Amino acid sequence: MQPAYYAMIIAPHPDDPEFGIAGSVANWISQGKEVVYIICTNGNKGTEDPEMQPEQLTDIRKREQLDAAETLGVKEVVFLGHDDQSLEDTAEFRKELVRVIRTYKPELVAAPDPYRRYIWHHDHRITGQVVLDAVYPYARDRWSYPDLLQSGFQPHKVKEILFWGAEQPNYFIDISHSFDKKIAALRCHKSQVGKFSKEWEDAYKNVLASHAKDKGYDLAEAFYRVQIPW
Repeated sequence: MQPAYYAMIIAPHPDDPEFGIAGSVANWISQGKEVVYIICTNGNKGTEDPEMQPEQLTDIRKREQLDAAETLGVKEVVFLGHDDQSLEDTAEFRKELVRVIRTYKPELVAAPDPYRRYIWHHDHRITGQVVLDAVYPYARDRWSYPDLLQSGFQPHKVKEILFWGAEQPNYFIDISHSFDKKIAALRCHKSQVGKFSKEWEDAYKNVLASHAKDKGYDLAEAFYRVQIPW
């Protein structure tokens, strides 16, 4: 039986946890809380290098994600292994997410906001929508997937969802003291951010500073928070 985890980060691709929520993850881990990553795709199409083959990129991005998780102190990383750009809102994908939610029993689930408009990766939009449905009501309701129940995956009630990438965030987490760890974890994704300069880092820091404006701290990650009352 797996222990109950405080937070489950359900990300479409390797590197999405670091962009979306790594500062908050570092905070939670420093407080002794357990965090698990669920990485939905293998990221095998995320390159502009004409010499890079998908199979090679899959191996690179898996190692980068494991290194980033280790940098933050995340001990458990689950790779679902779907191809990049292949996620769809299906009963099978939803069932996969219900299974991991019932396995790790998190209090909190985080994912990309499914309602961000216009320019937003299809995998992000789909992941957020399927997470929302998997949390409520499918992971909660006993007979959503009878075969999961028969295999010992008991219902679980998640208390809240945090969506990163929200256009109208309503919840902010102070990462003033964990920004450096967030950047260190991001830098592990060399295939994705290796080209980014110190100027990029400063610009990114300004975005996080804008999230913290008038809140009494320097830097923040922004989310749309959904609390689940029952």
